[in-house]
Amino acid sequence: MFKQNQKFELISKHQPAGDQPKAIEQLVAGLQVNKKHQVLLGATGTGKTFTIANVINQVNRQTLVLAHNKTLAMQLYYEFKELFPNNRVEYFVSNFDFFQPEAYIPSKDLYIDKDARQNIELDMMRLSAMNALVTRNDTIVVASVAAIYASQNPVDYADAFFELNLNQQISKRDLLSFLVQTGYTRNEIENAPGTFSAKGDIIKIVPGWTANMMFRLSMFDNEIEMIDILDTLTGAVINKTRTITVYPAQAYVTPKDKLKKAIQNIKKELDERLHYFVEKGLLLEAERLEQRTKYDLESLAEFGFTSGIENYSAQLDFREPGQRPYTLLDYFQKDFLTIIDESHIMVSQIKGMYNTDRSRKTTLVDYGFRLPSALDNRPLNQDEFFSLQNQIIYTSATPGDFELEKTNNQFVQQIIRPTGLLDPIIEVRKSVGQIEDIIAEIAKRKANNERVFVTTLTIRMSEDLTNYMQERGVKVAYLHSELKTLERSEILNDLRKGVYDCIIGVNLLREGLDLPEVSLVCILDADKQGFLRNARSLIQTTGRAARNVNGLVIFYADTISDAMKQAIDETNRRRTIQEAYNIENNITPKTITKSLADTVLTDKALKIMKKINTVKTVKTKKELIQQTIDQIRTEMLQAAKELDFETAATLRDAIIELEQQKNG
Repeated sequence: MFKQNQKFELISKHQPAGDQPKAIEQLVAGLQVNKKHQVLLGATGTGKTFTIANVINQVNRQTLVLAHNKTLAMQLYYEFKELFPNNRVEYFVSNFDFFQPEAYIPSKDLYIDKDARQNIELDMMRLSAMNALVTRNDTIVVASVAAIYASQNPVDYADAFFELNLNQQISKRDLLSFLVQTGYTRNEIENAPGTFSAKGDIIKIVPGWTANMMFRLSMFDNEIEMIDILDTLTGAVINKTRTITVYPAQAYVTPKDKLKKAIQNIKKELDERLHYFVEKGLLLEAERLEQRTKYDLESLAEFGFTSGIENYSAQLDFREPGQRPYTLLDYFQKDFLTIIDESHIMVSQIKGMYNTDRSRKTTLVDYGFRLPSALDNRPLNQDEFFSLQNQIIYTSATPGDFELEKTNNQFVQQIIRPTGLLDPIIEVRKSVGQIEDIIAEIAKRKANNERVFVTTLTIRMSEDLTNYMQERGVKVAYLHSELKTLERSEILNDLRKGVYDCIIGVNLLREGLDLPEVSLVCILDADKQGFLRNARSLIQTTGRAARNVNGLVIFYADTISDAMKQAIDETNRRRTIQEAYNIENNITPKTITKSLADTVLTDKALKIMKKINTVKTVKTKKELIQQTIDQIRTEMLQAAKELDFETAATLRDAIIELEQQKNG
């Protein structure tokens, strides 16, 4: 099945510029001499993604790109897809729009069943990624931390592929049986992904990895007489073919012989665990476990699948207790390349997943809700993750201590922006009279049609400062973590349009906050110690003013902390490099232009959204929510068409929240 000869083909009207060529050369050279770890220190707006694309194009290896959330992952997915249109670029994140994991709280005797809403589009994309990795070497998979969670043994998954050829001899019974074994379900009414229908001599198969097409097989006795590819919606013939490959419809597909043995092993583990509970006098726990597990075993024996099948993954994979699970990483070739984007965040996320999952599942096992083997349905721990890596490139404007230690504080530098924009100037001002000073600065920026960000250390201070400024007549809003996507989008839209002149928050480092209108960032208590005021956070926050030619950052502090000094020195260093490049190449920096038509939500959608909370009848409210969803979906598709992928991802999050509100 595997095709060895595909090559990556980078297609772009741009050529590497600034210090991109040098960064590409250094990274490729490092890979060629088998450096395990490399760091790309790239300032905001320097084109790190384009640099990495050039590296992938030159080394020609399967590549995993890890991002710390779905929004960033989607943005990177579309960027790589645009750069490599003739290769396989895939997207692998959690396949749930909403997920509440199974849990038990002993102190309240409260069991919380798993509550999840599966997203079929994400599920199809996950299957597509797995299919690509086991069949193509020219594959890039952009993934979230979902990549380190348990998946099926890739050998078993690949063995579930089968080809159907024109004039092939196969009985209809055997064909339908094989479809069921590989996760397909019979559905004579709806052409849903992962289903098939059989009427007379016509068999239709809708692949699990796409909703846009389906296969139609015309049989004559035991021979495939014709193979058509149809449009799923219209039924029109798209193409005729001689061969099709049918991939599994589900991520877990277990052959019958292995399934029977696995069921016996589960029964054996159940008997041992029941004996343990009875011996300890834990009769309630024994009853819980017996009832639940026997129900699951009946489903596995009858259908080859059960809700929560992932809890039996260790038994289905025949793994020893404690043995690490198979994950997406096992689907890659051995010489694959890993890119960890925003590594200062992503590395910590990888480290934290295992302990959190282990704590929750241990409670479920101790109280009889799951078998002990469920503990091995888990994410990889840190050591397991890094043991599976071939070579890693960490990318960040502020690399963390972990990745710098791995490279002995050596890194590849990418500071120059081809646009010529400089890192902002940093000024340090005393805290005495700081609020009046900020108000005066806001007025100056307003006169130039520019905007301001203000960061505080606490939520209370942000709220108090917002109220005070509003009383002083300043058009200001407060942005905090509890705001939903729609509300956050509305505030950002209003900031760009001048409804607000300033936004105040505790942490303004989130995606979507790189707005060209923001020319001033004010950081209160800049000299205080802690996560939000360490050198890395100060540099990141400073970057919020890096898209405007008049960018300025004010540190309000009574002393200059070590973190402040590091941030100031690093920012000045970057400015010096950029200024030299601009002079040499006769570049005049200009503020990034982004028309107001590019705002995240249109006025029409926002007006409908505002009405929702004022409507009293449930029926009318649902109609308004659906109207808003339809409007936003149109905007999302348009944003994707225009390659504005960050906006498209934000709009998708907004649709998910509205659908939850409508169904809640």
